Amino acid sequence: MKAVGTGGEWWWNLPYLRRKSNSRRRNTDPRGRRRGPPREPLSSSSSDSIEQSRGWSADFPFRQAVTAASLTFAGDTIAQVRGRIVDRRRSGAEADSKELIPDILLNHDWLRALRMASYGFLLYGPGSYAWYRFLDRCMPKQTLVNMSVKVTLNQIVLGPCVIAVVFAWNNLWLGKLSELPSKYQNDALPTLLYGFRFWVPVSIVNFGMIPLSARVAFMSSCSIFWNFYLSTTMSK
Repeated sequence: MKAVGTGGEWWWNLPYLRRKSNSRRRNTDPRGRRRGPPREPLSSSSSDSIEQSRGWSADFPFRQAVTAASLTFAGDTIAQVRGRIVDRRRSGAEADSKELIPDILLNHDWLRALRMASYGFLLYGPGSYAWYRFLDRCMPKQTLVNMSVKVTLNQIVLGPCVIAVVFAWNNLWLGKLSELPSKYQNDALPTLLYGFRFWVPVSIVNFGMIPLSARVAFMSSCSIFWNFYLSTTMSK
């Protein structure tokens, strides 16, 4: 009897039989009647997707928008301050005089800075992030060919779009939409071609070394240096 009992215990402990027996017990009610198949537990991925679909942050890249708005605001502020310092030097005033700080603070165009920040928050941040994500989905492998295609498309697609939107955004806020066609005709192409020498190397670093989540911040930071370089070149 002991041997039979041992054999019975060994037979009962087989994994596949134990799972089968447990499933039968779960699928029957106290009266012995059979119930339907057990419900599958909600996976973490599906629950996460449901939670994300309830919030607007799942569709709108809020962090990239805030980052772009902050950096465009800082870039425009730096450009304005530098422009006033250059104007004071041209007028013969000392750059380190006591009137420099009040002049910078009182004559600062805060509306222009907020206008650029709104452009970064509403347009550049979400738009560029969607563009970079689209390129990564189309070309997920990090190869030399894919990176070259991304850099090229960034210059011939995103570059003209950014220039067109910036010109339109500024003219819209200034109430000069009637001057927009002439602005495009005179300044759009020279700005695009002149920017190739700066944005092509920056784009190589962006697609080759910077992760997707940080690309908007990286390119927005580089735009500060680009605006500073552009204002320096034009002031000579």
